[in-house]
Amino acid sequence: MHTFLDSKAMAKALRTALAERHVDITHSDSLELVARQFGLANWNILSARIEAAVIADAPLPAGWKVHHGGGYPLHSAGLDRAEPGTVRIASISSSDVTGLQHATLMQSIAADAYRGHKLRFTAELRGEDVDAGTIWLRIDPRGGGRPIRFDNMMTRTVDGALKGSFGWTERSIVLDVPEEAGSIHYGPLLRGVGQLWARHLRLDIAPPDTATTDTNLPDGPTNLGFGSDAA
Repeated sequence: MHTFLDSKAMAKALRTALAERHVDITHSDSLELVARQFGLANWNILSARIEAAVIADAPLPAGWKVHHGGGYPLHSAGLDRAEPGTVRIASISSSDVTGLQHATLMQSIAADAYRGHKLRFTAELRGEDVDAGTIWLRIDPRGGGRPIRFDNMMTRTVDGALKGSFGWTERSIVLDVPEEAGSIHYGPLLRGVGQLWARHLRLDIAPPDTATTDTNLPDGPTNLGFGSDAA
């Protein structure tokens, strides 16, 4: 069942359905119609209620911000009042609306103190009915541009993203920080629906011989002659 938190997705679906019937309306008009469906005078009032519902759900810890992968809130994120020192990210929309969109609590810092080292980001995670709960670490170059190092554990076959319901489980990411690194970004992340908790986050310099986690690539080329079927 949809709630007013699903309003933008509902407006998109309404506009698509009308277009299939050769009735064209603007995105703004579609939002206004959805607001009327919820008994409100206009979209501005409904938008304010959505923002208030998300913000009121939980305060943000100092120094952290929320990023919504879908561009608008499909999750709430902030401190868990019931567990000091713990943050919680939870879906606030139905699974058909949330899809594979994600939300993260994140920080961004300068790379100066870490260049030439291996950087390890560690956290303990707990989840209830999550599509994917994980942590991520990204290193960007000076002046911006494409990331030069990244791992969110989603493609790992061992010690990767966590799914379903699980108790406190530690996960770590290790990346080397090249000399061209300018900034470092990291945090816990929930993709899809469910509830994810995170605590005991640590960011430290790992020993030089620590293996990095940002690749699952084979050591060399395989089957260049296409001589066998896929496994």
